[in-house]
Amino acid sequence: MKGEVLVEARGLSRSFGNKRVLDDVSLTLRAGEVTGFVGANGAGKTTTIQLMLGLLRGEGQTHYLGRPLHEWGAPGTVVGAVLGGVAGHSAHRLRAHLRMVAAGSAVPDERVDSLLETVGLTDAARRKLAELSLGMAQRAGIAQALLGDPPVLVLDEPANGLDPHSIRWLREFLRGQAAQGKAVLVSSHLLGEMEQLADRVVVLTRGRVVAAEPMTEVLKRAADRRIVTLEAPDLPALAKLVTEHGGHLAPVGGQSATVTGLDRVRIGTLALQAGVPLYWLHEGNPSLEDFYLGVAQEEFKIS
Repeated sequence: MKGEVLVEARGLSRSFGNKRVLDDVSLTLRAGEVTGFVGANGAGKTTTIQLMLGLLRGEGQTHYLGRPLHEWGAPGTVVGAVLGGVAGHSAHRLRAHLRMVAAGSAVPDERVDSLLETVGLTDAARRKLAELSLGMAQRAGIAQALLGDPPVLVLDEPANGLDPHSIRWLREFLRGQAAQGKAVLVSSHLLGEMEQLADRVVVLTRGRVVAAEPMTEVLKRAADRRIVTLEAPDLPALAKLVTEHGGHLAPVGGQSATVTGLDRVRIGTLALQAGVPLYWLHEGNPSLEDFYLGVAQEEFKIS
């Protein structure tokens, strides 16, 4: 059922030596949703995923469908993970490799052939793993993760190094998986891609969650951080006007400036009423990147 909680991770923490790299991270994955797990390289995304999957030891716990993963007899039927392409001997051929993995989970060979078709790798089935391109390896990894038809998919930076065609395929494929009722977690530092893919966003900065909310709410909050660019012949007069109404004008050279704290319509209306001419006025659409940079800056200030 869409919206049903399938995964709950609570209090995930991890230290390497004396360095705390993950601090009390919690997140929830719901059926029918893609959750974007975003943060700069080194923020702790991979460590979080490894803790969730039991690949690292640390503090906290993760429940899948209400139970820890180790309590499930066949974990591959609960969660499928893609942690960087497909893992296997480089000399093994793709179909043979997937059939070997499938056999370990009592999955029939027919499922392998079906998934190869699903991810568009039927023609590459006899290629050795070492012969797969980066994009093919990512698709093969997804096929492997789907062998047990799990309700949860976890992918760590799956778009790294992919060409635009492969990224678009990945986006559409994961949206399709969510539409089938799966809970999908995708970590990435590609904020523009997450904006097109995710229903919810969890922002990780220096090992801590600093935001976790629906993408629609993220973009609304990003709008509060909007920057208006403009050109005017009398910037001092315009700066005085903007400041009087709660905004801030910063010259950027010549007759150009940026304004924060006021939107384009408000600036234009105030300038018209005050008789201050404007040559040009532009306001960009708020983005996930604007939001991320804002919350990251706030985190750095308070830490």
